[in-house]
Amino acid sequence: MDIEADDIATTVLDTYDSLPAKYKPVKATEDFFQWVPLSGIVAVKKNEQKPRCLCLGTGMKCLPVNQVAEANGSILHDWHAEIVAIRAFNHFLLHECLELATSPTSISPIVRRREIHELSESEGLQPFSIHDDLRLHMYSSEAPCGDTSMELLMEAQVDATPWPIDQLHPATKKLPALLRGRESFAELGIVRRKPARADSPQTLSKSCSDKLALKQCTSLLSACTSLLVNPGNAYLETLILPRSQRVEHACERCFGPRGRMKPIATHQWNGGYAFRPFQVRATEHEFAFSRRSKPESSRELRTSNIAAVCNPHVQEALILGRLQGRQKFDPKGLSAICSKRMWRMTLQVLAMLGTPRLLQSISESSHAQEWKKSDLFADRQRVKADVTAEALSGWIRNDGDDFEVEPG
Repeated sequence: MDIEADDIATTVLDTYDSLPAKYKPVKATEDFFQWVPLSGIVAVKKNEQKPRCLCLGTGMKCLPVNQVAEANGSILHDWHAEIVAIRAFNHFLLHECLELATSPTSISPIVRRREIHELSESEGLQPFSIHDDLRLHMYSSEAPCGDTSMELLMEAQVDATPWPIDQLHPATKKLPALLRGRESFAELGIVRRKPARADSPQTLSKSCSDKLALKQCTSLLSACTSLLVNPGNAYLETLILPRSQRVEHACERCFGPRGRMKPIATHQWNGGYAFRPFQVRATEHEFAFSRRSKPESSRELRTSNIAAVCNPHVQEALILGRLQGRQKFDPKGLSAICSKRMWRMTLQVLAMLGTPRLLQSISESSHAQEWKKSDLFADRQRVKADVTAEALSGWIRNDGDDFEVEPG
């Protein structure tokens, strides 16, 4: 029996409601109402109806491209709610792996040790896996930015006619390689950057629609977590959206095997990777801090600048990709889900496991970007290369954040 979409949404919403006020937008006043998107990932055991919220995130901003090089692995590039939730999920998995590596008798309800006979070049050599009988679901309070939300953006205009394509390159007379999230409504099914005002600094962070589409092939695992956890059971089964945010044909175009993902719909790769499309289902529940929840008594709708991170191991409030209240380069301002701290935890687990193949490759450099170029990530990089060449063409890497990782 499939779990109801409303049950998944309620599990995330109830978890968020239990957080202290400092992780939430300020209360509504007569002057304004603050809103923020929310996303969360829920695990459900097969044939059971007991959802468990593993993590959640809120947020709606990202790092301009001219600041990426100085991020040094310490500042999030993208703190839109869906991406914060996925990073919080990976942080949770790393903690589970750490506990399993620390004690041979430890048991996790989410992660298990893989048996020797499961390890192979074709199916992956990772020592851990998510339990086979678990299914993963994501709830989001807003349609993901980018292709999934284009029809909603058009409908929100006073004149719903698609904007004319007036930003052609002066020499080639072609569209920019990567459109901003709200540019050229007539162009559907394409890769877009995060939406932003026309006068805001440029970003190369891809839209949440594009990132989630890619996750249907790479799984929810980040690069560092993919060294430890096999991707086979780490794919989303469903994405739950409020009914007002679910445009069926837009979801099919963006994520489905008959839409833009059709060129790779039958693909399978080494390492346990495959195209595993999720269903997009509707819930009747609305988030208390969604933009549709603004009371009539509040005159103005404003965005909240707080991004919240929550899983069983961490609760944080972030501002501009770092811990709230910390200066930009304060070493105490690093979020638990920033790249540097996640890689540091990965090294800690690898050291405890003592896996010669992994340790040897990692020891050849202390730079995360160099590790990603190694054979350890060959399968994952092949997946990304194929998908961005055949289905998500126009994908431009947001490079420049090369940082060292010191063992924790």
